[in-house]
Amino acid sequence: MVETSNMSATDQSDFFGGETVGRASSSGEVAPGAHQPLAARMRPQSLAEIVGQEQLTAPGSLLPQLISTDRFGSLLFYGPPGCGKTSFAEVIARETGSRFVRVNAVMSNVAELREILGVARKMPESRTLLFIDELHRFNKSQQDLLLPDVEEGSVRLIGATTHNPGFYVNPPLLSRSHLFRLEPLSTEAVATVLRRALDDDERGLGERKIAATDEVLADFAVLCDGDLRRALNALEVVALSLDGKTEITSAELESFARERRIRYDANEDEHYDTISAFIKSCRGGDPDAAMYWLAKMLAGGEDPRFIARRLVILASEDIGLADPFALPLAVSAHQAAEFVGLPEAELTLAHATLHIACAPKSNSATLALAAAKQALKSAPVQPVPMHLRDKGGQASKRAGHGKGYQYSHDFPEGIAPQGYLETPLSLYKPSANGLESRIADRLARWQALKGDVKNNGTSADT
Repeated sequence: MVETSNMSATDQSDFFGGETVGRASSSGEVAPGAHQPLAARMRPQSLAEIVGQEQLTAPGSLLPQLISTDRFGSLLFYGPPGCGKTSFAEVIARETGSRFVRVNAVMSNVAELREILGVARKMPESRTLLFIDELHRFNKSQQDLLLPDVEEGSVRLIGATTHNPGFYVNPPLLSRSHLFRLEPLSTEAVATVLRRALDDDERGLGERKIAATDEVLADFAVLCDGDLRRALNALEVVALSLDGKTEITSAELESFARERRIRYDANEDEHYDTISAFIKSCRGGDPDAAMYWLAKMLAGGEDPRFIARRLVILASEDIGLADPFALPLAVSAHQAAEFVGLPEAELTLAHATLHIACAPKSNSATLALAAAKQALKSAPVQPVPMHLRDKGGQASKRAGHGKGYQYSHDFPEGIAPQGYLETPLSLYKPSANGLESRIADRLARWQALKGDVKNNGTSADT
C-alpha cells in the first residue's frame, strides 16, 4: 500500500494504482477525515505539536535545524510503537513542502519500489520524501535497491523501525542516514495529548463535551505504556461507549485495564532488553528487580523454558562455587518448566530466580575458563606429562607412559606432591564469597601438604 501527497488523484492512480489519502496543499498538509481513528486525526501538524521527544525537538538541536534549512539526506527514526516516528515523517514533509510517499514494508515488494523510485527520478522538482514504515521488514535486496536513488538524491528516505537499526538496516544504508532514537512517551506527555484530544472541536472529541479528571487521564496513560496511538484510540473507544454519560471516570477504565497487554515482542528489542535487565538484576543481587522483570516477561508471553535456560547459565557464570546448590536448583527449575507448564511453572521460575538473585556471587569459573583459553592461544600447547599418560598396552608401557605417577590416595588428604602440567599455570582464583571461601582455605592447605611431602621425600609409584 502506497500513500502519496502533493499529487492529484489521477496522478496517484496512474503512477501507483494506489489510494488517495487526501488532497495536499503546497505545504504537504493532508486534512484529517472524520472517519479516521482519533490517533490519525490528532497527528501533529507541526514540529511544535510533537510532545515527549524534547531531546529531538528542542530549539537549536540537530533535527529542527535540518528541517528549517531543508538540507538533509536520509533519516532513520528508531523507537517503540506509538512514540511519534510517523508523526515526525509527516511533519517533515509538511514543513519542507516535499512530495510525500508512504510505504509499509510489510505490504510492499521490489516491483513497487522500482516503480516509486522511477517516478521520483522523473519528478526531481517535487523533492520526493519516501517514508518506509517498519523498514526492518525489508530484506537486504529491498534495502540495497534504495541505495542508488538515496545516493543520487532522487528520493530522501525516512525510515521508521521498532528494531535496532544496527542489526536490521544494511550498513551502507545506515551509513548514509542520520539516526534519531525516540524514547517511550512519559505518562505526562501522553496525558497532555489525551487532554488536547478531549478539548479539540475540529480534530478531537471536543464536540462531545466529555469531561475527565487529570488523574483519570494519567491512569489511562499508564495503562498504555507510552504508546500514544494506543492511548488515543482507546480513549475514543471509551468515549463512544459512554452511552449518554458525559464524563470518563475510573469505572470506565476497568474494562480497558482488564484487557491491558504488556508491550513485549518476542525476538525483538523488548525481548532482548528485558532479559538483559533480568540477568543483570540477578547478577547484581536485587531480588525485587529480578522478580519484576520476570513478571514482565511472563505477562508478555515469554517462553518459560527460555527464562529457565538463562537461570542455568547464571548459576555457573555468576554464582559457581560460591553456592554449588544454585546449578542443580536451576536445572531442576528447567525440568519442572518442561513437564509442569504454565501457569504453575511461574512459581518454579520465581523460586529459582530468588535463589540465584540472593545467592553469593562468584565468576571464578568464568574467569578460569577464559584464562585457560588464553593460555592455549598465547603459548605452545603443553604435552601431557609422561607420568600422567595412559599406560594401557605393551607399547605404552615400553614408552614409559605412567612411570612415576603418584596415586593420590596414598598421601595425606589424598594430595600427592606431583605436578599435572609440564609448566605450572595459575588459572583458578577462588573468591572469598559464600562457600567458595572454604575452597581457598582448602587449596592453601593442600599446597602446604605438597611441600611437606616433598621435603620428607615420600613417593608411591603404581
